[in-house]
Amino acid sequence: MKIQTTRFGEIEGDEKLIFNFKMPILGYNEETQFVLIEPKEASLFKWLQSTNTPELAFLTTSPGLFGIDYVFELPDEAESILDVKSAEDLVVLNIAKVPNNNPRGTTVNLLAPIVFNIKNNVAGQVIISGSGFDVEYPLFENQPQPKEEEPV
Repeated sequence: MKIQTTRFGEIEGDEKLIFNFKMPILGYNEETQFVLIEPKEASLFKWLQSTNTPELAFLTTSPGLFGIDYVFELPDEAESILDVKSAEDLVVLNIAKVPNNNPRGTTVNLLAPIVFNIKNNVAGQVIISGSGFDVEYPLFENQPQPKEEEPV
């Protein structure tokens, strides 16, 4: 499937990586199909690109790759909508937000992960109610910050 994007130009979407969203991303109810794009092999980040809207793409990652202990129970309703048969069929990614002037200030939305069922190519954003998870959790919180240069 050929997909127009503003970030990557025209791409060939791998059918295995195109997901139908049964639970929309908050604020994007009309967007029902996305493709996962890995800009570089073994990248820590993937783009979730709309197949219909070239300028709509979300940067995503797995918090575990950054040492963040992130475990939750999938709500029964989400399990049903996504037709989950086994936890091994699921991949979870979280939307990241990168400030223009400070990439080390990147945050991830732990409260509303994107859950992908890789067996049936269905996905959705799931709100983990009552979890205490943060919408803007610092991705690099536990890593040393670069020192500011002293004026000469």
